[in-house]
Amino acid sequence: MRKELYNAIKTQLEALCVNAAGEYYTRPDEADVDDELYPRAIKHIDLWNRNVEFIDQDTPWERPAVFIEFEPIRWNDIVPAVEYRAEANVRLHIVTDWAPAYKDFAGVGIDLDLPDKIHDEIAGIDGETFKDFQLAESHTNHDHEDIVESIEVYSYVAIKSAAPKAP
Repeated sequence: MRKELYNAIKTQLEALCVNAAGEYYTRPDEADVDDELYPRAIKHIDLWNRNVEFIDQDTPWERPAVFIEFEPIRWNDIVPAVEYRAEANVRLHIVTDWAPAYKDFAGVGIDLDLPDKIHDEIAGIDGETFKDFQLAESHTNHDHEDIVESIEVYSYVAIKSAAPKAP
């Protein structure tokens, strides 16, 4: 389930592009993944590993970046030992540079549009092992000097089925 959800989010985020004027758009489905023709808006996508806490000690990663964090899942058995369901959450840690030299129309030195554009790309995705992917919470972490971390929490229904055991 986590692998399918991770790959679905990553695929959608890789399709989000930005042009030279800073306008976001979605790469056409049939288009080749070519950063020169379709510059990706998100430069790095990975699993969350408390990346912003150790940013000075970690291997550098390009920004904007999105880190995907799976919150604990409490499974409910639908058919004992065969099928399980859960209402779960996943957090997207959207990390952008703090650029005080850049000011948008509100005088803010960060890109406050990116979380909304990401939402446009991933809201409502579903797969065989998850469904009902919906935005639940938004947080902004201001505890860093050179970056801003926007945390978008999405709820979803997780589905886990065990393969039948041979007699």
